[in-house]
Amino acid sequence: MGTAADPAFDRETLRQALEGQNPEILLSLYADDAEFRIVDHTTQPSHPKVLHGRDEISRMLEDVYSRDMTHKLERCVIQGDEAAYSESCEYADGVRVLSESMISLRDGKIAEQTLVQAWDE
Repeated sequence: MGTAADPAFDRETLRQALEGQNPEILLSLYADDAEFRIVDHTTQPSHPKVLHGRDEISRMLEDVYSRDMTHKLERCVIQGDEAAYSESCEYADGVRVLSESMISLRDGKIAEQTLVQAWDE
């Protein structure tokens, strides 16, 4: 558990934001200068999609959470200034998505995140 000088990353806030499809709360977990890398079928490891800062991350979150789908935080592990979590999603038509994220934390906020995702095709 963190102190005022060393705030902790809040797993329950992450769960509530993901499962409640609340991009504003989720965005509050990111540092202003956060970097978010996405690797998947279309943005492969040699050319990942990279978002810089809360403005770009916010636009992506708004898009994702405006879709007709459910989100579930499957697992979340936090150790010091590193965290990892698994998220499963399902679109209304039954298409499923699984993502894994590795996170670097700074002052209890997400400073860097790499998300690897796969979905039904």
